[in-house]
Amino acid sequence: MPSLVVRPANHPVNTNVSIRGIGTFAYAIGVESSVAVTIDGAPVAFLARAINDLPDVAQIEVLRGPQSTLYGKAASAGLIKIMTTQPTDDLNIRANARVTGDHEFGESLSITGPLTDTLGFVFAGGYTHWDGNALNVINGKRVNGRNTLNSRAKLRWKASSQLTFTLSGNYLTGDTTAARPLIRLSPEARLRGDPELTRAVVLPGVAIGPDNHTVAYNSPSATRYHGGGALLRSELELGKISLLSLTNVDRFKLNDYFDYDDTAATKFTGISQEIGIFRSELFTQEFRLLSPDDAAFRYALGVYYADTGFDRPFYRGPGFALSRLHATAGSRQIAGFGQIDWQFVPDLTATAGARVQNERVHYTYDAQLTGKSYAGHDSDDAFTYHLGMNYQATRDLMLFASYATGYKGQSYDLSTGFDQARADSGPIRPERSRDKEIGIRSQWLDRRLTVNVTFFNTHYRDLQAQTIETFADGRFINRLANVGSLVTRGIEVEGVARPTGDLTLNGNASYLRANYLKFADAPCYPLQTSAGGCPDRTRRQDLSGERLPQAPTWRLNATADYAPAIGGNRRGVMQVTWEYQGAMTYAPRDPEVAQAAYQIVNCSLGMRDDHHRWEAVAFLDNVFDQRHYSSMVNVAGNFGLNVATAALLPRDFRRYGGIRVGLNF
Repeated sequence: MPSLVVRPANHPVNTNVSIRGIGTFAYAIGVESSVAVTIDGAPVAFLARAINDLPDVAQIEVLRGPQSTLYGKAASAGLIKIMTTQPTDDLNIRANARVTGDHEFGESLSITGPLTDTLGFVFAGGYTHWDGNALNVINGKRVNGRNTLNSRAKLRWKASSQLTFTLSGNYLTGDTTAARPLIRLSPEARLRGDPELTRAVVLPGVAIGPDNHTVAYNSPSATRYHGGGALLRSELELGKISLLSLTNVDRFKLNDYFDYDDTAATKFTGISQEIGIFRSELFTQEFRLLSPDDAAFRYALGVYYADTGFDRPFYRGPGFALSRLHATAGSRQIAGFGQIDWQFVPDLTATAGARVQNERVHYTYDAQLTGKSYAGHDSDDAFTYHLGMNYQATRDLMLFASYATGYKGQSYDLSTGFDQARADSGPIRPERSRDKEIGIRSQWLDRRLTVNVTFFNTHYRDLQAQTIETFADGRFINRLANVGSLVTRGIEVEGVARPTGDLTLNGNASYLRANYLKFADAPCYPLQTSAGGCPDRTRRQDLSGERLPQAPTWRLNATADYAPAIGGNRRGVMQVTWEYQGAMTYAPRDPEVAQAAYQIVNCSLGMRDDHHRWEAVAFLDNVFDQRHYSSMVNVAGNFGLNVATAALLPRDFRRYGGIRVGLNF
């Protein structure tokens, strides 16, 4: 799905997911993603609790465009819906293992089956270790890696023919090591402008350039985290209708450290380290009344309650970019929603849905360097709706059109620099979206060819966006701001062809035009001059009409999967995938964080049982060793306002290969 992009960060909590060029990246706590995530129907507090090596995924759906009607306040750009393995009537065991040449190995195990005639269970667990693809020259250790242990257990009780309870629990623990190698640094650059802090002094042994994968960190740069949760799913059949209840609790804690100066500096003026703790608690309760799926008049009615809390002590220093704070944030939401699908004439179905909600947000903020404390709260009401029409022209051709609105609640900018002015201005305004879509879903050639086409046009007002405010002396702070308005429009094409029973071809394309319509008071980027559109007096620029960052015009992918019979109830496994991403920038107009277009080819070769009971595959990813970055950061402010660019390296920054094996019986 080319319009879906998942970008990791050096801090797992800041993992960014975007759909059609829109996502949320924010340092402030309590700011939810524009792309919501649910696991088994229950929302997660933030993306790091979902995009983390789940050992028992059964199905993933990506719903594009606003999904606020059924899935809540934070689905203004889309939803990732993850379903995990459910208890089965027969004993099933699934095991997988993976090992690579660059020191990654992972194992997962899932067991499901019955305990009695009315009691079923699932147990799933997985462990992943990877050294990382960067090297810290100070201690000789690999970094940018991770360790993750993830487990989930379920118990399903059929109390009667009408009543079923499913209780699930999960536990996650792990750690990561962080690195953002410098890929550009001016020869004149000095850390913090100090003549003594030259490249040779603070970056010994680091070969700066586009291929650099080394760092010189003399302070810890890592995270350690653990968390767990429970979900009770209750299903009651009331004749032809059913009642669903979802009760969800979740807690998470993460300790984080980062060598903020990106060097091995020992002189006080050049030392800055980040140390923090991130805690979250979530409780949600949802009730849904559901009609039969096969009725001509179908409906889903529900009520929803959520209570979320975050806690963030944070320190940065001691040499520069000083910060010491303790912030808390919370929200409480109550909502009622409903959606109706009515096939009022044969082959023509109308859809109407709506959601009404009230949300209250609150915060505390202790600015420990100034001795000032702040606290506040606010509330907001919202109404979102969805209208659509589907026409089943033939058995294999469906046309549709829809109009939907989305909403993501207000939030406080609880990051470094919070002061009386921010407190007086109140929360960042809610984010709202309006989406129009038309499309075709079709199958051809006796259903050997599937072609889906979607045209979309989505307007956003007050998008909540992370910005970096740079001062003339090189200091900078992160700010959460509202973008006046913007639009994303484009075409998505998805195709699957099965010319023979052994060969499957997939091809997908996303064409995107994403531009600011109104963003007149945006911060300038580091090193931006007056001639480049940044007045020296205000250090603000007008980005109206500019292209959005992290929104390439083209994203394409294609896969060829060939599984010929080779005798003895065995099949070969041969697969080649190709991915293309067009050029883009990670910050508006900034040439120092421009990502050139690139393409990645992956291939695999192996063998499997004809009934998928076992499989063994050798694979090679990034076959042609194409360099690219998952993010780029302009850190000129740390180097005396000289060119300095750091990058985060993706898993496939360099070519690597390995072996996958799986058992399923």
